[in-house]
Amino acid sequence: MKRKINILFPALLLAVSLTGCRESSPASSEEAQMSGPETVSLTVWGAEEDEELLSQIIDGFLAEYRQQADFHITYQPQSESNCMDALLADLEQGADVFAFADDQLNTLVAAGALEPVENPAPIQEANLPEAVLAASVNNTLYALPLTADNGYFLYYNKAFFSEDDIASLDRMLDAAAAQERKVSMEWSSGWYVYSFFGNTGLTVGLNDDGITNYCTWNSADGGIRGIDVAQAMTDMAAHPGFVSTDDAGFVEGVQDGTIAAGVSGVWNAVAVEEAWGEDFGAAKLPSYTCAGQQIQMSSFSGYKLIGVNAYSSHREWASKLAEWITKEENQKLRFLLRGQGPSNIRAAASEEVQNSPAIAALLEQSEFSCLQRIGGNFWAPVTAFTAEILAGNPSGKSLQEHLDTMVEGITAL
Repeated sequence: MKRKINILFPALLLAVSLTGCRESSPASSEEAQMSGPETVSLTVWGAEEDEELLSQIIDGFLAEYRQQADFHITYQPQSESNCMDALLADLEQGADVFAFADDQLNTLVAAGALEPVENPAPIQEANLPEAVLAASVNNTLYALPLTADNGYFLYYNKAFFSEDDIASLDRMLDAAAAQERKVSMEWSSGWYVYSFFGNTGLTVGLNDDGITNYCTWNSADGGIRGIDVAQAMTDMAAHPGFVSTDDAGFVEGVQDGTIAAGVSGVWNAVAVEEAWGEDFGAAKLPSYTCAGQQIQMSSFSGYKLIGVNAYSSHREWASKLAEWITKEENQKLRFLLRGQGPSNIRAAASEEVQNSPAIAALLEQSEFSCLQRIGGNFWAPVTAFTAEILAGNPSGKSLQEHLDTMVEGITAL
């Protein structure tokens, strides 16, 4: 159950007087004194882990604009991955400013939760082209890019793997098993499972209706068939050097020494580096053996965005706050405090970012990644498919039957 946190920032305790530089008539001055400054109440949703960061960013906003209005800004923790569902449950009562994952953009736009960004040119020029694309629908900008790091890559402990080892998942699994360690990956999420299918010629994606999916992961034709990928995954699942676990399990295994490598994202960089110290390593995903070939593992790339609620009572100020949260200096601060890769071009080019092993690995993997544009029916069928494989196929069905069932679910209307 998510807890709700209301933060009263120190700056909010100040009574703000509105002073102007232009001349005004005695009557208008008297009216201004009687009416006082405009009261602006805004609610901000962000990741629970971003509480300290957003406190600093909002304090900076208040210091910059406190003479222009009497601000009351409330922060509430809300996962970016579930932001869309929470917002659409009650748009008019939802946050004025909110962070969300880019794959939710189309639905939010279709629901009327977002309107085109006014004066988009400066935002488009300041951010990486792929991040701008992720924040746009039909070449219209609807949100502000925040990060360019919502993807995954390989973490590895240099004490257990050589540079040659990390090029091949097969070699890594053998090396890990020989040293009584594990290589981890989360197979309960289709987000990661995509990595096995993405460079095979088998496809999945969103139809033109923006809701349903197409998928050929069960194809029985071509150089690599669906059954070839399924067999490769079956072999991996049975390997003594492999374990499927979620983020929490990955970090726990890194810390207790049972996991020597794993597929994850930059959000775990600090914890992994603290555990492995000088042996900390990061690289693009390896290749894996499929149908007698070495297939480079692919990935979904993702971006975090900041949206402004179309139903906000103070859309102009909400837009200013969104711009403040995503500006170059605050993206640099986000990297320093949270290790998240900037979407801002100048922030991404900074020495600190360029020297980050995790960000460098993500950039290396970006050559083999694509934007996640998937309808909601994708997730559960993939999880059911991988659960069968991880359990050793207790149903006894053929791999082709499992693939057909999965694709039928993914493409359901």
